[in-house]
Amino acid sequence: MRTYQDLLAVGENEKDRMEFVQGAVRDHTSSDDYKIAAAAEAYYAKHNLTIEKFQKFLYDASGKAYPDLFSANYKLKTLFFRRFVIQQVQYVLSNGVTFEQDRTKERLGDTFDSRISQLAKKAMVDKVAFGFWNRDHLEVFSYADTPNEPGFVPLYDEEDGFLKAGIRYWTLSGTETKRYTLYEIDGYTEYIETKKDGLRVKQEKRPYLQTVRRSDVDGETVEGGDNYPGFPIIPMYANDIRQSELVGIRESIDCYDFVKSGLANEIDDSSGIFWVLQNSGGMDDVDIARFLDRMRALRASVVDSDDGGGAEAHTLDVPYQAREAMLTRLRSDLYEDFQLVDMDKIMSGNLTATAIRMGYQSQDDKCGDFEYCIRDFIGKLLELIGIDDTPSFQWNRIANQLEETQMVLTAATYLDDEAVLRHLPWLTPEEVDEILKRRDAEDMERLDVVEQGVNENANDRPESIGGGEQGTAP
Repeated sequence: MRTYQDLLAVGENEKDRMEFVQGAVRDHTSSDDYKIAAAAEAYYAKHNLTIEKFQKFLYDASGKAYPDLFSANYKLKTLFFRRFVIQQVQYVLSNGVTFEQDRTKERLGDTFDSRISQLAKKAMVDKVAFGFWNRDHLEVFSYADTPNEPGFVPLYDEEDGFLKAGIRYWTLSGTETKRYTLYEIDGYTEYIETKKDGLRVKQEKRPYLQTVRRSDVDGETVEGGDNYPGFPIIPMYANDIRQSELVGIRESIDCYDFVKSGLANEIDDSSGIFWVLQNSGGMDDVDIARFLDRMRALRASVVDSDDGGGAEAHTLDVPYQAREAMLTRLRSDLYEDFQLVDMDKIMSGNLTATAIRMGYQSQDDKCGDFEYCIRDFIGKLLELIGIDDTPSFQWNRIANQLEETQMVLTAATYLDDEAVLRHLPWLTPEEVDEILKRRDAEDMERLDVVEQGVNENANDRPESIGGGEQGTAP
């Protein structure tokens, strides 16, 4: 893995910097971390790489292997990993991020909540994802490249471990043209590599905050620019050990899909019948497979019985109980290892508020740890752009809303209106803010009416003669 010090050692010679960019991308894509992230991206994209590569073989009398093209070879996939990632991210971020100051959300842009959600998913899949603050909005950089998006090579400082530079790379769809962007603290440089011209500078280094003048004659002209007080690309990690969430559960997912596919294959191949071929010792695996394939296709076969040969059909009950038990065990282990709630267990149990909280305890523990990773990212982002605020989150937990609402209303006499509203399980933070604003507006309107009435009553009182104090009658 190359570091920020390696980039500094290259100097400002553009040819050396281009060679460094190419070499850094090669090192990145050949690393173990990248291979794990690339596999995780495939599993998240509904592929099981292990079972897709699986091939059954047959062997002839000499031991030579042939691909088995006769028997069933289902490659069933269960989308556990995608389901787990979405469930965890939505649990924490489905209601967005709330800040103490209304102005903060406006400065972060309309797409901030969706970009944070995308960033969190990428971090869980790849182990880390990167948020790039581009003047007035957040962009997401993926650690591993996919057919639909570029990858990003981080260059960490060897002394303090902070991210100080990075390279974003991608290949234009349907071409051999490659693009690279080198991000540094004082700006970014764009490179392009074609089969004809090789690698060259497409855009010299320019600052992140540019002053651009546009005209019909000259087009766009950069008149000046500035940079941020720090590096505008911030990493978000999936966990404290900085690993992809696929690590540790991939083998269980593969096993589940193999058992499930094997059961389907056996049901398809046997169809409840197996054959005993008499006086056929000269047949090898390929010959037997051809016989079975013919029986499945034509439901009949010619057997020469002059030498005592023949074929007998026997009924067969497919032993599925052991496989069903294994699938159930694997499913349970996957949810426990990922520390997420299996809704089948929740729905089959006691649905009181206390039971639901107990069922969510493991997921709360993991998502609370994940929330710290998100808070750390947002804190660094707010510091970069000069905002002093604190984020908060309302988790999307399923609850017995009637029971929790009754509990909140029971304690309402000891709480203020805002506390009551924020503890109601069926109100989002945004809805609470709107309700409080409407209440404040109504209170102000009533106050204006009362003050207006008091003023009108005061104007209707009779004034004393001569403007002095009224005396008593003699």
